[in-house]
Amino acid sequence: CIAETGSTGAVMRALHDLGGRGIVYQEVFGPDPATCSASMAELESAVWHLRPLATSHLFVGVSPHAPYTVSAPLYEAVAALARREQLPIAVHVAESQEEMVFVHDGAGPFAEALQARGIVVVPQRLTPVAYLVQRGVIRTGTLCIHCVQVDEADVELIRATHAAIAHCPLSNRAHGHGLAPARAFRNAGVPVGLGTDSVVSVGELNLWAEADAAGCIGEAALRAVTLDGAHALGWQDEIGSLEVGKAADLAVFSSTTLSHPSPPSTALLTVVSGRIVHQISAP
Repeated sequence: CIAETGSTGAVMRALHDLGGRGIVYQEVFGPDPATCSASMAELESAVWHLRPLATSHLFVGVSPHAPYTVSAPLYEAVAALARREQLPIAVHVAESQEEMVFVHDGAGPFAEALQARGIVVVPQRLTPVAYLVQRGVIRTGTLCIHCVQVDEADVELIRATHAAIAHCPLSNRAHGHGLAPARAFRNAGVPVGLGTDSVVSVGELNLWAEADAAGCIGEAALRAVTLDGAHALGWQDEIGSLEVGKAADLAVFSSTTLSHPSPPSTALLTVVSGRIVHQISAP
């Protein structure tokens, strides 16, 4: 199962051809309120083109990228589209201290970059999480990517809105942003799955390496890359563990590869809904 944010549609087409399971969140950008209508037209066109590829286990979502790349009107328009069309949402939020300063104070490098383009920056006097809750973006089922720079009130907001976390430890480490308080989220009952953020950030999309960076070992690591991710997507009753009544989604690895982070290419067998979609023949 894959949850992917992007703007090309390539992953959606690949998953459709493979018969894979997942959610592909179509990204949208537009920090200038004046371009909101154009950004929405582009987003809606992309969503309509991807929807024919959707199946019973492959879905289209939307992803208004981040507070410093999306204007308030665009956030609200995307949230309205998601409600109307019942589209899941993923959003990068509370990743860095610079983002916090940008949203709360309307200052810092993000603000300066936008102001240099003639874009007015308005201080929200809110944390990034509270800001996106107010705009209707963080809601039931929203996948909140990063959530490093959060306080207790933010954790409670995410719990109360029934959103989930995509914890990206390798990316956050690479950029010096710190680590998301995964334990605090879990203690509050917020689902926390592992994410990879972007190949640009981490160089390789490898959930085993993310689990290692998150300090997960043994059974905790296995759960982190399976059932925890299913919980974060709201699919824990369908996938994430081998149980009677669940879909037969599984990947098989050699036990020797589990002693250290191994790339996904080391999978010997991949099965989706009981159908083999990848297999390496025995030597």
